[in-house]
Amino acid sequence: MLDPSKYSNWQIAQEAEKSLPSIDEYREKLGLLEDELIPYGRTPKLDFMKIMKRLENRKNGRFIEITAITPTPLGEGKSTTSLGLIEGLGKLGKNAGGCLRQPSGGPTMNVKGTAAGGGNALLIPMTEFSLGLTGDINDITNAHNLAMAALNARMQHERNYDDQRLAKSGLKRLDIDPSRIEWNFVMDFCCQALRKMEIGLGEGKMDGYRMETKTNISVSSELMAILAVSKDLKDLRERIGKIVLAYDKKGKPVTTEDLEVAGAMTAWMRNTINPTLCYSVEGQPVLVHAGPFANIAIGQSSIIGDRLGLKLFDYHVTESGFASDIGFEKFWNVKCRLSGLTPDCSVIVATVRALKMHGGGPKVTPGKKLPKEYTEENLELLEKGAENLLHHVGIVKKSGIVPVVCINRFDTDTEKEINLLREICRKNGVRCALSEHWKKGGEGALELAQQVVEACEEKKEFNFLYPLDMPLRQRVETIAREVYGADGVDWSPLALEKAERFEKDPLYADYSTMMVKTHLSLSHDPELKGVPKNWRLPVRDILEYGGARFLCPMAGSITMMPGTGSNPAYRNIDIDTDTGEVKGLF
Repeated sequence: MLDPSKYSNWQIAQEAEKSLPSIDEYREKLGLLEDELIPYGRTPKLDFMKIMKRLENRKNGRFIEITAITPTPLGEGKSTTSLGLIEGLGKLGKNAGGCLRQPSGGPTMNVKGTAAGGGNALLIPMTEFSLGLTGDINDITNAHNLAMAALNARMQHERNYDDQRLAKSGLKRLDIDPSRIEWNFVMDFCCQALRKMEIGLGEGKMDGYRMETKTNISVSSELMAILAVSKDLKDLRERIGKIVLAYDKKGKPVTTEDLEVAGAMTAWMRNTINPTLCYSVEGQPVLVHAGPFANIAIGQSSIIGDRLGLKLFDYHVTESGFASDIGFEKFWNVKCRLSGLTPDCSVIVATVRALKMHGGGPKVTPGKKLPKEYTEENLELLEKGAENLLHHVGIVKKSGIVPVVCINRFDTDTEKEINLLREICRKNGVRCALSEHWKKGGEGALELAQQVVEACEEKKEFNFLYPLDMPLRQRVETIAREVYGADGVDWSPLALEKAERFEKDPLYADYSTMMVKTHLSLSHDPELKGVPKNWRLPVRDILEYGGARFLCPMAGSITMMPGTGSNPAYRNIDIDTDTGEVKGLF
């Protein structure tokens, strides 16, 4: 085991990969048949449908969800904690594994880095995991952009040809309204220059249909949401066919099925349905399936991954993006409802650093040195900031799920700070564990693992925040008040018009409510830290995901395309031309 204070993540990963057991050893360890693994080097896919059919009567293992307090822009280590917990459960002799989300190329090449964890709580092979893995995000990008290519081409042909000419090609006029295009292009990098653009600028009439559009980050695509919630390949195909790309001039939806592109899109995504097998640096199996960005997408590892992991592992760990107000709320009221699965406990990751920020500490800026308040003992800031932690504990408790607070320790945290957090948790009746998995791997997570095992045995009375028959605006009001702590909701004219239309149409009665807001605050404003008081949630628009069956109210000024910072990670990433190994990933 290498010392993470002296070695980078990519160096720890390369060392651990030297002793990685063979794929056959993992297949035997998981009890899989030869034809249930789909070869792909060191990261094979697991044939979900074959395995589930064989194991359908096997009892599910324990289900553990990982969430967090409101983070700093640096993140507080949910993926690291997920891997540390899996390693800690392994040290206790448990058959443990998990399902994590695949990282986006955007943050990997920007300021946040990969979602591989860190130190000795790390996912390997790190290079493959961080740079495309088995191609799921690439397949989603291609399938998504194929739909946009089909849409623009159809608009061009309908502009240029009369009905008779269209009929010769077997086409019926869709009469697409150019002012009501719901989709756009995607790419898996952060590129603020593409948030608004105009296409079809060629001089000839065959140069495409001229229109305003934009490019979002790939992992925010509805196709990623569909992959996360699909039950199997048949469900994936049906959902893709219901995607609403635009509306016609009479207000009728134009779907991918109408454009006859849904089948080809599913063909691009045929391999994405199967989770990929990766590993912790201590050898535990970890599935990877679906993608990140819980503030602008569902931000969950997949229902398929959880169903599979619960059959393969006695303790299965899954992760929800960002804090409990975003990722956990979606896990609780959307993913659990769609999957029929409920967790045995939820781990809330907290750091001294983030809680000091919520207590009034100075601004934390990626790429800049942390102010001394975060590296020196400051009990006053920590105690004030603990209000944010207790708010998140309260969110989890509303679901009936047992929470366990994990203090993810940094080297600069003092004993007095750790003891203060322990005492605050004790006084508020919540389980708490110190974990040093980043530095010590599974040995450092033994206390956390033991607390989780005990929490899984506690009695639970799981309940959703709202019933499915609750109208959309009432749902949003409930989430805003009960989860975020808002005084109410203010609707823009556009959002109000859409909400009224959705509420009147029975088609949308069972659509899930998928909130879109910043992850840096309980509110819509990233500058409001701690537990903001006396504020209202402004909803400016509602996105419609017809295939995923989501209605997505958008709060504040959040964008679906992040920007690249001034000191991005790609500046430090390179390749060893002698060995072919990638260096500089973090």
